[in-house]
Amino acid sequence: MLRDTLAAAAGLEQAILATSATAPTAIRLQVADLASGLERGERLSFALRRLARDLADPTADLVIAALILSSEREARQLASLLGELAATARAHVEMHHRIEASRTRTRTTMRVVVITTLTFAGALTLFDRQFLTPYDSVTGQLLLLLIGALFTVAFGWLRRMTRIAEPERFFSGLESDSPAPETTTTERQEAT
Repeated sequence: MLRDTLAAAAGLEQAILATSATAPTAIRLQVADLASGLERGERLSFALRRLARDLADPTADLVIAALILSSEREARQLASLLGELAATARAHVEMHHRIEASRTRTRTTMRVVVITTLTFAGALTLFDRQFLTPYDSVTGQLLLLLIGALFTVAFGWLRRMTRIAEPERFFSGLESDSPAPETTTTERQEAT
């Protein structure tokens, strides 16, 4: 939406202010905070860094980095860059949906294995104590401990398979919590 508004707006700040009310629901609150900061005279680059901190998303970091560079260096191809980043973000979301579906299958399999194993062990303990008599000796207890350790390692491994390592954030550690000096658009234009 920002890309499409840039052509009609007088600049990046005006485009952000114009699109803030119609931002997607998932980020509407953060974008509204960005717009209110700009309306109070907050510097655009600082407000965008605060938005990156609030969103805490690697894909959002890429878009925000492009906006910061454009605000500081007057980038001319921002609209096409935002179009490419939007396509990349859509592909990223689609990939996450496919991965999440795969992870759901793995989690279901893990639950079935855990429940079956615990049910079988509980049933043997309750209904067929004679089957477990070989485990009453010290050697049997050590074997039972080894089997329990193997199952624990296998369950831990299955659990680890269901996690995805997120890429490191572009802005990690770059945000500051202290407010930047406020300057208005007019003051910045006069300075340049």
